[in-house]
Amino acid sequence: MHWESWSAFWDMGGRGFYVWGSYGVSFALIALELYFLHRTRKAVIRRLLRWRAARFEDTGEDA
Repeated sequence: MHWESWSAFWDMGGRGFYVWGSYGVSFALIALELYFLHRTRKAVIRRLLRWRAARFEDTGEDA
């Protein structure tokens, strides 16, 4: 496609709000997904470390 100017590119023939809004929502949802994945991973690692510490504390073995 050929755009006459940058403002025509951003306007997208009158559909710019829908197009760029869709990109914005998609980006926000992907960023949220990455945030929740990171947070869940940290929680799982902490839970496993607590489990391992409690398990080896009870048995008297070295971790």
